Amino acid sequence: QVQLVESGGGLVQPGGSLRLSCAASGRISGIYAMGWYRQGPGKQRELVSTINSGGNTNYADSVKGRFTISRDNAKKMVYLQMNSLKPEDTAVYYCYADLYDLSLFRRSDYWGQGTQVTISS
Repeated sequence: QVQLVESGGGLVQPGGSLRLSCAASGRISGIYAMGWYRQGPGKQRELVSTINSGGNTNYADSVKGRFTISRDNAKKMVYLQMNSLKPEDTAVYYCYADLYDLSLFRRSDYWGQGTQVTISS
């Protein structure tokens, strides 16, 4: 079965940095896009950043200039480098993938279990 597994979350002081990683596994043929969403306390899940098969990236206005998304196609991984972290960045961060699942013979969306990022002084 296709799975997405996040890692790299933790507790960081304001102004600090974290690097999140997400690995996709399973019978995958063609990843159309991968990205990161987050859900803070009492908030709706929101898009943080995405990168598609053409290498095009999108960022939420709140993270532009601070976060950078990247990918490793061979390893089927996506990363999120987070710098100058703020308390409002505190959230559970979820990895997302839009891919072709060979087990299902169709394009499908998948979500990771999430990794906690806490920014606190």
